[in-house]
Amino acid sequence: MNQRKNKAQAAIMAGLLTLSLAACGGAASSSGTSSTGSTAASSGSQVQVSESSKVATTSVNDGVMSTADLFTDRDMAQTADTSGAKQITVKDGESVSITEEGVYVLSGSAKNVTVTVDADSSAKVQLVLNGLTIQNDSAPAIYVKSADKVFVTTAEGSSNQLSVSGSFTPDGDTNLDATIFSKDDLVLNGLGTLAISSSANGVSSHDDLKVTGGTYTIDSKADALEANDNVLIADGDITITSEKDGIHSENDEDNTVGNVYVADGKLTITASEDAIQATAAAQVDGGVLSLKSAEGIEGTYVQINNGTISIEASDDGVNATTKSTAYTPTIDIRGGDLTIKMASGDTDALDANGNITISGGTVDISAQSAFDYDGQGTLTGGTVYVNGEQVSELQNSMMGGGMGGQGRMGGMGGQGRMGDMGDQGSMGGPGRMGEESTSTTA
Repeated sequence: MNQRKNKAQAAIMAGLLTLSLAACGGAASSSGTSSTGSTAASSGSQVQVSESSKVATTSVNDGVMSTADLFTDRDMAQTADTSGAKQITVKDGESVSITEEGVYVLSGSAKNVTVTVDADSSAKVQLVLNGLTIQNDSAPAIYVKSADKVFVTTAEGSSNQLSVSGSFTPDGDTNLDATIFSKDDLVLNGLGTLAISSSANGVSSHDDLKVTGGTYTIDSKADALEANDNVLIADGDITITSEKDGIHSENDEDNTVGNVYVADGKLTITASEDAIQATAAAQVDGGVLSLKSAEGIEGTYVQINNGTISIEASDDGVNATTKSTAYTPTIDIRGGDLTIKMASGDTDALDANGNITISGGTVDISAQSAFDYDGQGTLTGGTVYVNGEQVSELQNSMMGGGMGGQGRMGGMGGQGRMGDMGDQGSMGGPGRMGEESTSTTA
């Protein structure tokens, strides 16, 4: 297990270190038939499968995360070979235990049932949901206790529902807190639909959580998609309503993981806190993202290379803050189409405890405070609009005190300002004097 995790982390670290240096500077069993299925490529982010290496790669170069080795052929396959699969129909109160590698087709409707995977640490198990409905009071609908990797695949044309409505009961020392809970790597894919409802987290993995296809509706009281290591999205149609974070990746023991990567897909997230939160890096290479939340995207290093991203936020639109010592907090926009609409008050569209760099793409901001950075603000390419006007520099708002009208008193020293003046010329909150922050134009 440790060797497997180390290899996966090493692949990501190759990209992490490169850009970090630049920035800082009922028992069921089967015959074990496995499936690779057909390979699905995501054209929007140019995710392709290398037949020689059998991994998905993208055309994005020098990303904060190395995108080689993130997705295998089987991760990307949206169908399973069910010719030798074990067929399981769930029944009320009769939990299912899967102890061997293989493909299992689950169907039926039942209450208070947990499908538990407790297999060898080298086993790959595929659960094909084909018209499955499970309604539980206090336990996960799917619980991966032990395996190398588990695939949860929705069958083509199928409609599936998994829900937990009450307080979760722990499994010994394990705090079970998600409708789909996994101690090991978890992949969601398929050609059907899956609705998830949870009184806590929607889907949680203690290792990697990948989504490569399928249609999902997740309604959760806590985080909708959560992982200790990485949340990696290659494709899929995901609609999230969360009373906490939409997507959350955090590892308390290793600050090189806790990443969120989006290659493609459609993400519609409404969250009370962060739409996307990564402890280390958040990277968007493509897709259509519609985010409504307190904060849109948060991480120590946030990189946007492509995609269409719409953010409506009440705190920060994109926030680079010190959550990991692996990076200097940085917002790095290299491409894509980013639209940010901010609520009024002490809010910032782009807020970095370190640097903001824009070298490509289109950024359209509607906000009182467009840019707030403690290090450098650099604009070398792309097109940037603030409240309908194109700008040629990243004017530091510092305290988020507002950019109402044109009235403001010039700062003293560097980019420091003496409090913004609103439309009627009233003086804003106290400004900072003589900050060392700099703004570099193209």
